[in-house]
Amino acid sequence: MVHNFMAIRTIFLRPEKGRAIPVLLAGSVIWGLFWWPLKAFDAAGIHSGFVQVFAYSLSALVLLPFVWRRLSVWRTQSGLLLLIALLGGWANASFATSLAEGSVVRVMLLFYLAPVWTIIAARIFLGEAFTRLRLFALMLALAGLFATLGGPAVFAAPLSAIDLLALSSGLAFALNNVAIRAGHGLPELIRALAVFAGCAVISLGFMLCNPQPFPALTALHVWGLVAIGLLWILPGTLATFYGVARLDAGRAAILLLTELVVGVFSAMLIGAEQLSLQEAIGGGLILSAAVLEARSESPVKEHAV
Repeated sequence: MVHNFMAIRTIFLRPEKGRAIPVLLAGSVIWGLFWWPLKAFDAAGIHSGFVQVFAYSLSALVLLPFVWRRLSVWRTQSGLLLLIALLGGWANASFATSLAEGSVVRVMLLFYLAPVWTIIAARIFLGEAFTRLRLFALMLALAGLFATLGGPAVFAAPLSAIDLLALSSGLAFALNNVAIRAGHGLPELIRALAVFAGCAVISLGFMLCNPQPFPALTALHVWGLVAIGLLWILPGTLATFYGVARLDAGRAAILLLTELVVGVFSAMLIGAEQLSLQEAIGGGLILSAAVLEARSESPVKEHAV
C-alpha cells in the first residue's frame, strides 16, 4: 500500500499535461457517483456524518506523512490553510450530507450554481471585472435556480434544509476557489489535507447534531468505510486537484461538468429518481451558465463592463 501511495505522490508532483484530461475526467466520474455509497450507508442505518468523519479522517492520516515533510511550506501560510479547511470542509460535508438525505438530481443542480457564486466572489474579493459573457452566464444561472426550485412556487414556502445545504455547499466551494486563487500557490497535497481535516471536523458537528444513535458496525461496514476513504475520496480528490492544476481554468471547468452529468443520469438510472420538466429546464440553464463561465476563464480577451 505504501508503494501505491508513493506512486500517487510521484505522479501528482510531476506535471504531465497529457494525463491531465483523462485524470480529471476520472475524478469527475468518481464524484458524480459519490451519492451511491452514501445512500447505501444511509440505508444501512449509518449516518452520512459518521461516514464522512471516518473516511475523511482516514484520508487525512494517509496524506499527513507526505505533507509533514513540507512543514516549512505550510507553516508560513497557516491562515490561508485554515480558511481552505473551513470553506472546503463545509463544501464537502454539506454536499455529502445533502446527497445522502435529499434528491441527488436536485442537490447536484443546486450545487452547480457554484459558477454564479464564483463570478460574484471574484468581483468582490479579487476585483475581477464583469464581462458581458459573465453577466449573461449569471442571468442564465439565476433563471436556472428559479426553475429548479419550482418557478413561482418558490415564493410560496421556505426552502428545505437540504436545499439550503446544497446551495451553501456550492457557495463554500466557490469561495474556497477564490481563496486559493488569492493565495500563494499552496501545493495540492497540502490543500487536500486541509480540506480533508476540515470536512472531518464539520462532519463531526453534523453527526453530533443528528439524533440517530451511534451505528453498530459489522466487519463489512468497516471495510466499506475504509474503501470509501481510500478508493473513493482520496483518489477522487487527488485526481481533481491534479487535473485542475495542469489545465487552463476554462477547459478544467468544462471537464468538471462531467460530475453533474454523471450524477444526474446515474441517479435516474440506478437510483430511480425522476427529473421533472422544470428541473430539466433549470439544469439546462445552469449547465449553460457553467459552460459560459468556463469560456470566460479562457485566455481570450473580452470587453469588460
